[in-house]
Amino acid sequence: MTTLREYLDKTDCKEELKELIELISVQAVAIREAFIKNQSYADTENASGEQQAALDVWADNHITEVLKNSKLVKELASEEKDEILKFPDAKAEYAVVMDPLDGSSLIQVNLCVGTIIGIYDNGSALNCGKDLKAAMYMLYGPMTVLTITVGDGVYTFALDEETYQMLEGPVKIPEGKIYGSGALKREWTKEHEKFITEIEEQGGKLRYSGSFVADFHQILKYGGVYCYPATVKNEKGKLRLVFEANPIGFIAKQAGGAISDGKRDLLSVKPEEPHHKTPIYVGSQGIIERLEEIMK
Repeated sequence: MTTLREYLDKTDCKEELKELIELISVQAVAIREAFIKNQSYADTENASGEQQAALDVWADNHITEVLKNSKLVKELASEEKDEILKFPDAKAEYAVVMDPLDGSSLIQVNLCVGTIIGIYDNGSALNCGKDLKAAMYMLYGPMTVLTITVGDGVYTFALDEETYQMLEGPVKIPEGKIYGSGALKREWTKEHEKFITEIEEQGGKLRYSGSFVADFHQILKYGGVYCYPATVKNEKGKLRLVFEANPIGFIAKQAGGAISDGKRDLLSVKPEEPHHKTPIYVGSQGIIERLEEIMK
C-alpha cells in the first residue's frame, strides 16, 4: 500500500509543505488518545459564542503549540480563537486555518468527529478558498481516516499505528441522493424548503449527525448534499467560511463536486474577518447546480 509520504513525494509539493502536512496529520494520534480524559465541557466559549468541549480546548492548544514550534507557519487562524495568531520567527510562508475538533458535542455519545485543516502558501490566513495550497481533514471513527488534496485530486488514507496507508484515490463525488440539513425546519426559507422537498421527492435519504466533517465524508463517498442554510432569522447561517467552508469546499471541488452559499461559489468569496459566517451547500455538482437554479 502507498503511504502518505510516498504519495506526497509523487506530487509537486515543496519539501516544507510535505513536512507540514505530515506534522499535522500525525497529531491525530495525540488527539485520539486525549478523548477519554477530555469528555466534559469547559467553562469557556469559543469566538462564536459556543460552549467549548474540553477536547476543543485541548486540541486547539495542542495543534497551536505544535505549529508554533515547527517554524513552518507564519499565521494560524482557529475556530477556537478570537484573533489570528502570528509567528514572526517562522522560516516558511505557510498560513493554516483550522477547526481543531469539528462536531465536539458528539464526543460524549461516541459519534464521529474530526479535525479540519486548510493551508495557504502566502503567509496570510484570510484568503479565498480557491487559493488554498492544501486541504485535509482527520476523521476519528472506527478508523482514523485522513482525506487530503494538494490540488491534484482527493485521496483518503487510514492510520495504521503512526503511518497513513492509502485507501482510495483519486476520489470522485458521484451524483448521489444522501442529504442533510441543519437549522430548525420551522426557520427554513421557502427556497431552501423547496430544494429539500425536491430532493426527498427524488428519493433522497436523510443523513445528519451534527458533525459537518463526518456528514461531508458520507457525501464524498456516496454523493448528495450537506446543507447549513440561511434561515428567516439568520441570513448568514451558522458555519464559518475560513475554518469549515473553504477547506471542505476545496476538497469537494477537487473531487468533482461544488460548494455554494445558494447563489455563488464560496471558494471565490474573500473572508471579511476570521469568523466570517456563511450559508453552506456542498456536494455533488448536479445537485449544487439545481440548488442555485432554485435560489435564483
